[in-house]
Amino acid sequence: MTRVRSAVWAGLMTAAAAAFAPAAASAASCGNTAAGFDNWVQEFKQQAAGRISPATLDRAFANVSYNKATIRADRGQKSFKLSLSQFMDKRGGAAIISRGKRMKAQNAALFNSIESRYGVPAGPLIAIWGMETGFGGFMGKEHTLSAVSTLAFDCRRSDYFTDQLYAALTLVQRGDLSPDARGAAHGEIGQTQFLPANVLKYGVDGDGNGHIDMVRSKADALASTANFLRGHGWRPGGGYQPGEANFGAIQGWNAASVYQQAIAQIAAEIDGG
Repeated sequence: MTRVRSAVWAGLMTAAAAAFAPAAASAASCGNTAAGFDNWVQEFKQQAAGRISPATLDRAFANVSYNKATIRADRGQKSFKLSLSQFMDKRGGAAIISRGKRMKAQNAALFNSIESRYGVPAGPLIAIWGMETGFGGFMGKEHTLSAVSTLAFDCRRSDYFTDQLYAALTLVQRGDLSPDARGAAHGEIGQTQFLPANVLKYGVDGDGNGHIDMVRSKADALASTANFLRGHGWRPGGGYQPGEANFGAIQGWNAASVYQQAIAQIAAEIDGG
């Protein structure tokens, strides 16, 4: 190898090492127990300072702690292993249908407006709304930022939930999520239980007040849900039962087959009656 080629080769190796070194150095260490979580938070805050303001980081992490309930929930999702009839019984499918029909009538103008804009009829939106939170009646009790931070720290899906954590912090920074917000065990937010990154991507200001409030505004939550379904291939006028054009959009909402079938069945009952 000539001296010139050797120099070039050495330069390339140095550049490659420099390219990879910062990434390795910047990754906060994950863990599978509470040990090390507080140190991880401090490391993460240092890394995040280039994307999120220090003031926001201080506010957001002021009350964050390792959430054991989140870890238990993440390790023990059993209801999706039930049959469709068992799942419907467990999740109160008949009650969701009965109340959902009343909600459709009481909010007809809202649902007509959403369908006009996004092409999604009331049934699937009401089915999701009822299944996720009982129409906003129970949105979860876990501290949202603690839940998402715990899963970002946990080694099982650290990269995925680190993205969710950055999204949650962005929502805090722009005033669309309280640092004290509470929700589901995996950090889902609001009346239809959006993960933070989906709020950023599909969130809609349905009531026109200048903010996307998934917790207090049913218009925001339902319009955002319709926008999510449209973003996953929903086509106006198409069917949404298994094998039909829009069932794939429902599959995009939740990966569990039994959940998908339940949403389709509840929605058809609501839209049909």
